Amino acid sequence: MKRRDFISRTAAASTMVGLTGLGLNSCSSLGDKHITILHTNDVHSHIDPFPSSHGRYANLGGVARRASLVAQIRNENPNTLLFDAGDIFQGTPYFNFYGGELEFKLMSKLKYDAATIGNHDFDNGVDGLLAQIPNGTFDLLSANYDFSNTVLDGFVKPYHIYQLDGIKIGVYGLGIALDGLVTKRLYKETVYLNPFEIALDQERKLKEEENCDLIVCLSHLGYDYENPQRPSDIKLAQSTYHTNLIIGGHTHTFLDKPEVRTNLNGDSVLVNQVGAFGLNLGRVDFYFDAEKKVSGDGVSISV
Repeated sequence: MKRRDFISRTAAASTMVGLTGLGLNSCSSLGDKHITILHTNDVHSHIDPFPSSHGRYANLGGVARRASLVAQIRNENPNTLLFDAGDIFQGTPYFNFYGGELEFKLMSKLKYDAATIGNHDFDNGVDGLLAQIPNGTFDLLSANYDFSNTVLDGFVKPYHIYQLDGIKIGVYGLGIALDGLVTKRLYKETVYLNPFEIALDQERKLKEEENCDLIVCLSHLGYDYENPQRPSDIKLAQSTYHTNLIIGGHTHTFLDKPEVRTNLNGDSVLVNQVGAFGLNLGRVDFYFDAEKKVSGDGVSISV
């Protein structure tokens, strides 16, 4: 889908199927509250568009184009949040030279609301990540990395709650097991906790104690794996009760639209991931009726 077609299509929301089975067009005609969630993952320090000579992604991507698209969507719906699902760092000389400073500053310019931490975000160690936190105006969320005995203690939150148009949106983060992916000297005393157990605890807290209307997980677990024992977004969706949307990363999975899975309550959960390198921007629209019952779906668009 071309960029201008995406804007037109998502504004009309004419063909999307919601969590409750309603088309978003029928939801919007009722005048319900509308929350838009935009997201990226595995950008890997790709600041510029791919060169015109690139065999697969010629002229695609780039922070400037993403910024323009995000601004247009926010103009369409001011009740918009922007998230990232990790692996912000590593992949171009920008990271080698600036150590993540440019990435965090540009994300702040785009007014990202939150990001979770991917394995490559440890590539300069916990000290390197800490050094860049002052350059970011967004929340760093990770519930299953225990940073208590590291320099990151107090700088990363398990969850955060955003309020837009009377809707409470609870967002929590989950990270992948670091052993085997990241050298121990880089993550130091960071303790990895079982993501499924932590997810159940976080969503219960957000739903029952914080009374959130919408619950989002920023996950760097990966979309799905052949190994049934390996935690993934698909398995997470089927193992939770209250999470409405899982925004994924790590496996560089290009989805045209969110996958729908059924949770332990028998309700639908949206699972989305938009590839890598800043090539795509994910958009998920949620509509709430007068009783705050939610429906929604989304698309992925080339930047």
